[in-house]
Amino acid sequence: MIKNENSDREAKALAQHICMSVFKARRVIDQIRGRSYEETLMILELMPYWASYPILKLVYSAAANASHNMGLNEADLFISKAEVNRGVIVKKLKPRARGRSYLIKKTTCHIKIFLKEKYKN
Repeated sequence: MIKNENSDREAKALAQHICMSVFKARRVIDQIRGRSYEETLMILELMPYWASYPILKLVYSAAANASHNMGLNEADLFISKAEVNRGVIVKKLKPRARGRSYLIKKTTCHIKIFLKEKYKN
């Protein structure tokens, strides 16, 4: 069996401590998983969700990593894996009436995007 040199190469990008809920980010990530690079860009630019902006920046970064570091063509790329994991919860105290305090929890998430080149037969 002859293995193609480019078959196992994939470019990745990681964004950590993004201030948004995991569920809001997963709603966008589920729409782009397995799609081509150009189709992903069109989907993310037209989506009405706030979570699509950091994911769009991350897809641009992964494509730049693929073209610059590995010499892959951006037109042949597709999203092989995309995952969202929970990050740390930032806890802040907000002052309230009568000298009391109120705990505010801000959730964060970590987003990973993996791009691979399509196989040509």
